Amino acid sequence: MKVHYEDLIKQTFEFPQEGFRVEEGELYWHDIPMMEVIKQYGTPLKLTYLPKISDQIQRAKIMFKVAMAKADYKGSYSYCYCTKSSHFNFVMEEVLKNDAHVETSSHYDMEILRELYAKGLIDKSKFIVCNGFKREAYMQQIVKFSNDGFNIIPILDNTNELSYYDKHAKHPMKIGLRIASEEEPNFEFYTSRLGIRYKDIVPFYQYKIKGNRKFQVKMLHFFINTGIRDSVYYWSELSKCLTVYCELKKVCPELDSLNIGGGLPIKNSLAFEFDYEYIVNEIVDQIKIFCNKNGVEEPNIFTEFGSFTVGESGVSLYSVLDSKMQNDTEIWYMIDSSFITTLPDTWGLKQRFILLAINNWEKQYQRVNLGGLTCDSLDYYNAEAHIGQVFLPKLQPGEPLYLGFFHTGAYQESLGGYGGIQHCLIPAPKHVIIDKDENGEYYTKLFSKEQSYKSMLKILGY
Repeated sequence: MKVHYEDLIKQTFEFPQEGFRVEEGELYWHDIPMMEVIKQYGTPLKLTYLPKISDQIQRAKIMFKVAMAKADYKGSYSYCYCTKSSHFNFVMEEVLKNDAHVETSSHYDMEILRELYAKGLIDKSKFIVCNGFKREAYMQQIVKFSNDGFNIIPILDNTNELSYYDKHAKHPMKIGLRIASEEEPNFEFYTSRLGIRYKDIVPFYQYKIKGNRKFQVKMLHFFINTGIRDSVYYWSELSKCLTVYCELKKVCPELDSLNIGGGLPIKNSLAFEFDYEYIVNEIVDQIKIFCNKNGVEEPNIFTEFGSFTVGESGVSLYSVLDSKMQNDTEIWYMIDSSFITTLPDTWGLKQRFILLAINNWEKQYQRVNLGGLTCDSLDYYNAEAHIGQVFLPKLQPGEPLYLGFFHTGAYQESLGGYGGIQHCLIPAPKHVIIDKDENGEYYTKLFSKEQSYKSMLKILGY
């Protein structure tokens, strides 16, 4: 009878699979022995595997290149990185190695870009697409970048934004317009709070922008909160967006780019299946067919992939401190950190990641709940993306059990308040960067130590 943890995984999924394999009861991720990393650095521990970032960017570029070639598409493709997914310098530097452009969300993003420019990591030809509802400090930075000759495109989130640029820009500016897409039927609101209503886009251009030599409307932008999915809702919203694009293009000849935002999903389960090539081919085909039908040129396509870029590069590793039998059926494994502070999406969005034991794959398994260290009743994890339960190896006396949450590289540090004060003063864990040398051998580097009590006391004013 097969009752061991390795048997469970192999019976449930196709395993081993890309990025994951097991040797002698221990997990390897991208051929990196996780137990060796844990022995060197301990837990809790955050890992970022930089080569995966480059792999994802190049993958998307190839998919769009192939799709455009198949469709005889006339426009170009530009890959923008959504910086809010992870602002760390090692992420930004890896992204920029791949001739990627950037999308920003606040005026602090602009300070990061200044630093990267000073280091020679970006030049003024890079597209800088500026999104979000903008306070004056953000708009000041946008104007300054524009006046300094950067290739910057602020995406107008509302009609009032234009007047600031009109007043302060010294040179002609490229601008974009964001469409306020309609939300999914089961959402609390009908229309996104971001952007300008569909029916207002063309009149806004005709009565407020057309004829003003200071502006060139180069880009139309839309984004669907649920991401890119093969669903009636997504294709319907894309069709509405293309309708507006064609209407605007007929009165605004300088318009030449369509930004379809981000939203390509990442692998959140070993059972995950998504036909990326089909989706990209279909998007390109739909844009071409729609534009040809309406007698306008196909636009240059921009994307703003954030989670897709950096999500699969991240891992969070924990130790199981102890088990608790709270009633006849509920077994709790207590980890050495907190889900609320280190993986806040599991708490705030019920997000599921790939959860696997790092060691003891040869041991028997059992159904468990995972509990974090805070006193909050919501600091737990008890369901996988493919099933409403969690199974892990049974604890053995005197033998530690380690577990990992994989593909956690997007948003978790910023949402958790990296380097700040977190619930129950749970410290931010060590963060280790993994890269490859010129021979293809992996190496590790400590990016940050575990947060100290002294740093917390300083923040709190002690």
